[in-house]
Amino acid sequence: MPKSQTAKQSLDTLEKVEVQIVPDLKAGSLAIAKTIAGLIRQKQKLKQKCVLGLATGSSPKTLYAELVRMHKEEKLSFKNVVTFNLDEYYPISKEAIQSYNRFMQTHLFDHVDINPKNIHIPDGEVKKEDVKAACTAYEQLIDKAGGIDLQILGIGNNGHIGFNEPGSGIHTKTRLINLDNSTRIANSYEFANISEVPRMAITMGISTILKSKQIILMAWGAGKAKAVKAAVEEDETEHVPASLLQGHPNVTFIVDEPAASELTRLKSPWLTGDVEWTPRLIKKAVVHMALQLKKPVLSLTNEDYNEYGLSDLLVEKGNAYEINLEVYYMLRDSITGWPGGKPNAVIPSHPERSVPYPKRVLIFSPHPDDDIISMGGTFQRLHDQGHDVHVGYQTSGNIAVTDEFVTRFLDFAVGFNTIAKIDSDKPAKILAQTRKYVAGKKPNQIDTPTIREIKGLIRRGEASATCRYVGIPDSNIHFMNLPFYETGTIEKKPLGEKDVRITMELLRELKPHQIYCAGDFADPHGTHLVCFNAVVAALQRLREEGDEWINDCWLWLYKGAWQEWNIEDIEMAIPMSPEQVLKKRFGIFIHQSQKDMVPFQGSDNREFWQRAEERNANTAGIYADLGLTHYAAMEAFVRWHY
Repeated sequence: MPKSQTAKQSLDTLEKVEVQIVPDLKAGSLAIAKTIAGLIRQKQKLKQKCVLGLATGSSPKTLYAELVRMHKEEKLSFKNVVTFNLDEYYPISKEAIQSYNRFMQTHLFDHVDINPKNIHIPDGEVKKEDVKAACTAYEQLIDKAGGIDLQILGIGNNGHIGFNEPGSGIHTKTRLINLDNSTRIANSYEFANISEVPRMAITMGISTILKSKQIILMAWGAGKAKAVKAAVEEDETEHVPASLLQGHPNVTFIVDEPAASELTRLKSPWLTGDVEWTPRLIKKAVVHMALQLKKPVLSLTNEDYNEYGLSDLLVEKGNAYEINLEVYYMLRDSITGWPGGKPNAVIPSHPERSVPYPKRVLIFSPHPDDDIISMGGTFQRLHDQGHDVHVGYQTSGNIAVTDEFVTRFLDFAVGFNTIAKIDSDKPAKILAQTRKYVAGKKPNQIDTPTIREIKGLIRRGEASATCRYVGIPDSNIHFMNLPFYETGTIEKKPLGEKDVRITMELLRELKPHQIYCAGDFADPHGTHLVCFNAVVAALQRLREEGDEWINDCWLWLYKGAWQEWNIEDIEMAIPMSPEQVLKKRFGIFIHQSQKDMVPFQGSDNREFWQRAEERNANTAGIYADLGLTHYAAMEAFVRWHY
């Protein structure tokens, strides 16, 4: 997969509002921050207040970090800024970790010179009988400030803006609403479990938002792709609240490439204008057509191409038969039972090199179970085929262990001391202290360092047991414990120099020929993306420092725990037999602390082994639908060129 490039705004689109596509959320956040900074400075010159409407959630975090940087490094002052936040959970304490009041203080207000009197956030602590009056007062404050100059929005998976759920009318104002269950599930990553997510929220209404002089909506990640498409390409409807922005005279959607992936100009560009028919685009077009028509690739006809809008491809390539063969061979050649390359064979179309063999392989696992969940079959096959396989567990994963598991393991430690006749009362004291702490633990309270260390130890033990199950020696297990993760809360630190240095040291020590890394950025906590960035930054730094082995090191990205690659993007597919599927399942079961219900499970209530098996079976099924051999399951990979 080549490095991401900024997609150009095409004149041939089906979009009804301006959509700017950027390579990633960092580039998008920088663009929005520059717009905000420009407006603030313009208002300062005119000696006017700059009234901003602000959003919360995962989308604007990088934006606020950039604004803080501008304040510290570029002397961007917020003294003339007045802010109104879109929404707040109800009921919720201002000091709760998940409150949007605390979010804004943590990510922006505590770090800039804004006057606290100019900050306005809906009150999640107001009495129920006073909510309506508080909402009316909030509207009046906005009007008194002269209206919102620039409103920043995110978008929910169901198309909501603010907390205006599907069905919200265009004339709605600030009010108390019931949260849609899909929104509660999507936001459950902020809470220990779904039952703790508030069922209500106070939100600006659609009418309030549309009164803003300018609106920018940001969307990052593939999870927002369908909502973005519905909002900008389909008709205005209250069932997709973001689509109501089409009627605003000054609105821009700024989205990264994954969030734009469902837009017609990217997904089916041949329907919007002339295209350059590269092999990659041909594969994408033909695969989409075959799946939509429910036909194997080799059964597609000239009539199918014409009816599907691919007549230009026929003109360029000649006939369906030749195109079908080209795509079929691309799909066929991505399938291999030799993820490390087939020894003593020269296969130019094989996804991996035959030499060197065996290879030194490094699997990076963001959490202590991502290796077995996302690529367990490939993991085992690499070992079984004689490669020197190492695993780098990038984080401790300690926040995903329940308190019950801690006391269970401490009970064992105390009992083991008794059986082993070890004369030490320290485990018993730790157990007593832990039980007392857990009994009085308040919601959202951060664990003590000792408890976090115990939780990390539990996950290290499970990871080590998994490696031994596969056959990996202890010497090949590397616990990196990247510092960005060790906050004790869902909120992590940004990627830091120490994270990159630790990654560089492991890479330089092993000098791998092949690296596997998580490319599953739908992980709701963002850990996978940070871990990926750490690996890429380390590789680039090593190359700059002259490490020659880098030139013969290939990087493969896996998914599986949260999503899967699109079939047209897959460059290496590893088939699995029913027995291998079961063996992978049993490997996942070793992670007992992650079975059944675990903290911060995200929007999918199934266990991780169920998610992985469904995705692997689905990948195999799609290959079969396209006319390839039907395997029980497949793990898929895309090569990243760094």
